[in-house]
Amino acid sequence: MDIPPLAEVRRRTEKQRDAWWTVLLVDPVATPLVRWTAKWTRISPNQITWGSLILGLIAAACFVQGEWRWLAVGALIYHCSFILDCMDGKLARLTGRGSEFGAWLDYIFDRIRVLVCAIALMGGQFRSTGETAYIWLALTVVFLDMLRYLDALEIRKVRQGMRRKLLLRADEAALAREEEPSNSSTEQRRTEPEVDAAAPASETAVPRISTPRLFFTRFPGYVRFRDFLVNHRIRTHLISGIEFQMAVFIIGPLTGAIVGVTIGAGVLLLLFELALVYRLLLATREFERVMASYGPEDITTAQPADSASVAR
Repeated sequence: MDIPPLAEVRRRTEKQRDAWWTVLLVDPVATPLVRWTAKWTRISPNQITWGSLILGLIAAACFVQGEWRWLAVGALIYHCSFILDCMDGKLARLTGRGSEFGAWLDYIFDRIRVLVCAIALMGGQFRSTGETAYIWLALTVVFLDMLRYLDALEIRKVRQGMRRKLLLRADEAALAREEEPSNSSTEQRRTEPEVDAAAPASETAVPRISTPRLFFTRFPGYVRFRDFLVNHRIRTHLISGIEFQMAVFIIGPLTGAIVGVTIGAGVLLLLFELALVYRLLLATREFERVMASYGPEDITTAQPADSASVAR
């Protein structure tokens, strides 16, 4: 296949917004490597995913030694493993060779890499120092990594559920408009949000839940900071799962401050997760307000059996 210039490869493969570690320290290396790989080799995205796991296991073997020089080598190898982890998705997008199995493989290998490296890093430090705090740190790292993924999956599920209910209610409103007698009262029309009755179900106008607006109106000084990050392709999630991993497996070992860095990154990750939960709370409140605008009888008909998941 013809491989486009690097600028076009960046446009096709790099996310519109990504973690600051990825934007600043990974993409400048990964994207040119993806272009070279697509142009000169037959390596598949899944093979790169396997390579990422192998490097992660090598990093774990370095971490378990416990000495600073081995920790530094392990940190550098872990960073290379993460570069490959970013390359597999980019290569899939560039070449169109992605698959559902590849996405599953990438997810599972990420969790294995974090699990093995956490046990190796903290186990090596426990063997060297005898301090049981490192055992608790290993459990904490694994728990936080699991928590952030479970939380992300549940939040996505709840948001998709709210979206489905809004689509269903908008379709019902469109159908009601088609069947509504021409002499319906003006007051009755005014109680319904405006919906395009002529549009098909997939194109029906749906009231939007403006969570960012609700969030930012409570923290107006945050808007300028957010806009600066977005303009530089950086997500506002400054301490998300990626930064947490890099702090634990790269910054901690390189600085020799594994305990302090891990605890600090863990606290910041928890605060970030709480912020996501708060935004979800605002979204559900806005969702309830929009649904209530249709009237109590319509809400009952619009909610599927899994409505309890939204209440959570």
